[in-house]
Amino acid sequence: MELQRRALTSELLDPRRGFELVQAQVEVRWDPLTRHSARLVVSGALMPPNDFDLEAFAREAQITCPFCADRLEAQTPRLPARICEQGRIRRGDAVLFPNLLTYAKHSSVSVYSPALHYLPLERMTPRLVADNLAAQVAFDRAVLAADPDAQWVSINANHMLPSGSSLFHPHLQGSVDPVPTTMQQQLVDVPTAQFDAYLATERAAGERYLGSSGRVEWLASFAPLAPCELRAFIPEVVSPAELDDELVEELGAGIATALNLYAEMGFQSFNMAIYGAPAGTLGYPLNLRLACRSNVRTVYRSDSTYYERLHWEAAVDITPEELAERAGQRFRR
Repeated sequence: MELQRRALTSELLDPRRGFELVQAQVEVRWDPLTRHSARLVVSGALMPPNDFDLEAFAREAQITCPFCADRLEAQTPRLPARICEQGRIRRGDAVLFPNLLTYAKHSSVSVYSPALHYLPLERMTPRLVADNLAAQVAFDRAVLAADPDAQWVSINANHMLPSGSSLFHPHLQGSVDPVPTTMQQQLVDVPTAQFDAYLATERAAGERYLGSSGRVEWLASFAPLAPCELRAFIPEVVSPAELDDELVEELGAGIATALNLYAEMGFQSFNMAIYGAPAGTLGYPLNLRLACRSNVRTVYRSDSTYYERLHWEAAVDITPEELAERAGQRFRR
């Protein structure tokens, strides 16, 4: 497999150098699986490291946080009994409950711990991540048993405001749907041989291949969708619901390692997507994408979440019909 790339050179008269003629380059790459293109901008620093006092902001946000221990029971919803008789799913310190803001037929939120309102990435541990993943896997299995029509599973994360998170308290989000997202469909349409060739090419090149932790293979994305994107593939596993206990532990350790790396690089915000396909999809390896987002500079929330960045799916809260109604006669002559 050829990993396709092309360098483009521009010329400009740079005011920083007395309007001297200078050249700059950008490299375009094409993803070997979906064929989307990415641009590597090597002449500038688009992602400054974190210099924001996150701990102080955490103290402010904690005052009304519904995910914290003293409010979670009263302020978060419960699952229907057909999904979980107890209303919430618990694994270790992790607690899972329905998402009040419905993004899918079955939407979930799972906090790493109600006690951990402030969880910088350097403090992410394999235990915290694995328990949170285990809660999501239990939710997926329960939903699939109760609603066989919903076969498209994903486990996702918006961590910190720049990633699209509306709440500071760290958490994962799960979706189980009867229809795929754009990226889920694109990935499931990739022939098995193409996945195999991509992994074989990256293993042989060694330039971006990070290694195997046993059953999970990790690499730096050749054509990233977002900054510092890492990818993982789990052959012979199609859906997150099929992750056994050992794989949950292995994947939890890998994700924690990646998040610790992001912290070392000066980043504290990320998106994640684990893309499942329907059970029985032949030759599909479970796919994971993990990518940094900008650090908090001032207090804000990005309107681009894991849906937009990693699933290529818009999530909007103003309908086109409402927009048209509010526009009224403005565009009519």
